[in-house]
Amino acid sequence: MVPLSYYLVLSAILFSLGVAGFIFKRNLVTLFMSVELMLNAVNLSFVALSYYFRQLDGQIFVFFVMVVAAAEAAVGLAIIISVFRNRQTLNVDEISRLKL
Repeated sequence: MVPLSYYLVLSAILFSLGVAGFIFKRNLVTLFMSVELMLNAVNLSFVALSYYFRQLDGQIFVFFVMVVAAAEAAVGLAIIISVFRNRQTLNVDEISRLKL
């Protein structure tokens, strides 16, 4: 049986990689994937703690987080496609300008 600490350390590493990707990358798609990675890291810790404490609350909460993440993915990808069609770039520095 794998100890709980392994799952929590893996979750912390995944979350840290997501934060690093969000801070250091300049591409909208990479930023979007970093946010999804952070959400999945939190989901992993919820499931691990839920299994450890033998309660279903964490797993039910993960279900709702996944539903919100799916809606976010649909809306986020639509926004990314719209930005790319209008600006011809996905670079955050280029997009943040108010020029047309």
